[in-house]
Amino acid sequence: MSSTISIKSSQKDNDVLHLVKSAIEAEIVKYELSLEMANKRLIPFEKKYNVTSEYFINHLTAEDLDAGDDEYVQWAGEYKLKQRLEIKLRQLKDIEYDNNGILQAN
Repeated sequence: MSSTISIKSSQKDNDVLHLVKSAIEAEIVKYELSLEMANKRLIPFEKKYNVTSEYFINHLTAEDLDAGDDEYVQWAGEYKLKQRLEIKLRQLKDIEYDNNGILQAN
């Protein structure tokens, strides 16, 4: 499903389109940095247990971890955050602009 957003402004359309593109690009950078930080926070868990976070979320329980519930909640929370960031980042990166300054989000 794709969405189309038309930009209309009393100012020069190119100026407004540039502003919107810049805002989206800035948001992409923020999400990329957040994703990088989330990945760095997952590494200690993955190294400690020698499994990927995906394997952890699908196969392990709090009882499988040394620190039990606390560690499980931290790891699972960070992994779920990473997943949400990836979705948002993909959505932003999928935005396309046509020659008329219309945004199309897939």
